[in-house]
Amino acid sequence: MRIAVLLSAGLHPVSGAPVLPRVEAQAIRMAAGLGSGSETLGLHAGPDAAAIAEALGQGLPRIEHIRIAAGDDPVPALAARLAELAPDLILAGRRSQGGDESGLVPYALARALSIPLVSDVVAAALDAEGALRLDQSLGRGALRRVEVRGPVVVTCHPDAPAPLAYAYGRARRGRVEALAVAPASLPALALAVEERPYHRRPKIVKGAPAGGSAAERLKAATGEGGSAASGRLLVEPDPEDAAREILAYLRQIGVLAPPAEPKT
Repeated sequence: MRIAVLLSAGLHPVSGAPVLPRVEAQAIRMAAGLGSGSETLGLHAGPDAAAIAEALGQGLPRIEHIRIAAGDDPVPALAARLAELAPDLILAGRRSQGGDESGLVPYALARALSIPLVSDVVAAALDAEGALRLDQSLGRGALRRVEVRGPVVVTCHPDAPAPLAYAYGRARRGRVEALAVAPASLPALALAVEERPYHRRPKIVKGAPAGGSAAERLKAATGEGGSAASGRLLVEPDPEDAAREILAYLRQIGVLAPPAEPKT
């Protein structure tokens, strides 16, 4: 089985240094668990390979680096190279970290290559017939078993097994190969971003009349109007009277059921 692991240029959330996203390191371990007979390589499209060198120590023997300009869309370059490699399995993380990640690259590649995509996979294994068994996370601990054959794009879930321990010797033996001719890439779309100061939205007063005047909304907020206006003001009431009023109010708002009618 030929496996390609997509690598992104992640940044550390505190220092800003290049770092391999944890979920992509988990994808490398998932690829390593599919057997020693599998041929695995990493694939990265970007201006430099400093951000992906750590992946060699995590278990990848070889990484192909497609050099593209900063800000270019990596999908056309990755799709062209994957079409040449024709891997049986393409593994990717949910999204990168520390940059302008969107999480759409695996979906765009699956569409460009016309192959299916299975998202949020926590485990992968090969059966005796060569089919790929995937355990897909459905949230809250629920899993779904998916069996696929042929090329497929798989995104790794954070609940997948932890990454392999970093090995310095393995990183020295691995190699990063820069492609001599990068496939044609398209410039990234310009995003129109508007920055505005944050203003806390006012809380909606429960029971306030919709579309009423400011005076009516103020009465609802201060208890002089709306549902609060139907209450009774008791000054130093008898304990039984106070309890009776509390029970009546709780029944009015639906917390307590109305009293049962006596049987005749």
